[in-house]
Amino acid sequence: MSIPDYQALMLPVLRLAAKGETRVPDAATRIADELALSEEEREVLLPSGRQRILHNRIHWAKFYMSKAGLIDSPSRGRFVASQAGHALLARDPASIDVELLKSYESFRVFYGGMGSASVEEELPAKASVSSDATPEEQIDAAQAAIHEALKAELLDRILAQSPAFFERLIVDLLVAMGYGGSHERAARNLGKSGDGGVDGVIDEDRLGLDRIYVQAKRYAAHVSVGRPEIQGFVGSLVGLGATKGVFVTTSSFSAPAADFVRHIPQRIILIDGERLTDLMTEYGVGVRVSRSVTVKRVDEDFFAED
Repeated sequence: MSIPDYQALMLPVLRLAAKGETRVPDAATRIADELALSEEEREVLLPSGRQRILHNRIHWAKFYMSKAGLIDSPSRGRFVASQAGHALLARDPASIDVELLKSYESFRVFYGGMGSASVEEELPAKASVSSDATPEEQIDAAQAAIHEALKAELLDRILAQSPAFFERLIVDLLVAMGYGGSHERAARNLGKSGDGGVDGVIDEDRLGLDRIYVQAKRYAAHVSVGRPEIQGFVGSLVGLGATKGVFVTTSSFSAPAADFVRHIPQRIILIDGERLTDLMTEYGVGVRVSRSVTVKRVDEDFFAED
């Protein structure tokens, strides 16, 4: 038989996840066995040649269901059915697809933010796109969906690395953004300050006319940075006579923490996981171009007669 599309795989994936924590490769093996897929079908790759089609579709089935709150990710690379996922299975649905997921508010918010579109290959194959959208709008929506998935994967990768790797990542990002002069100079300053509440210092410009102090916290998504940690960082800046700081985390900042920095004389920039991965993508840190699409239009000047 042929490999099911990603929506047809949603129900089998959720059923497996309801039995306990699993990973995409393990789920792919079990589902391939259940569907009696041939060895050739199990090994078929995407046109890019970078991933098996079955793995790709299971990944996106899992990803979409996680946006509906049906799937939880207790640790890197592992997933399990949530309470909502078990509740859905208790209703014995005949199938699970995007239309069913739209009955969940969290998925509607996510899907609407994507432009209600998916793309082939890197995103689930054969997903429907609004018939009202122009081809250009479909491309933009597809790019947005790929970007969101990339950001999620970047955070997973960062959390799986060491604290030293995270410090090097911050160096790479700040230098790519134009801070710190040379990479070598930034690396000497960042991560080696030893000051309480401060992880490093980096030049604001290439001449070193001013300095920015940096604090970095590599937290899991469910652990937010609270006001006390921001207050501690600001206290360290005051002690150093500094007025500018950047607090970077892989998770998020609590509302009291965000509100606190808006009412102090020091200039503190908060970079959460969402913004961190946006900046990494924008400045090419930890990512590379996989594909470039050129869209051409008619040259009106060429066809204009004098």
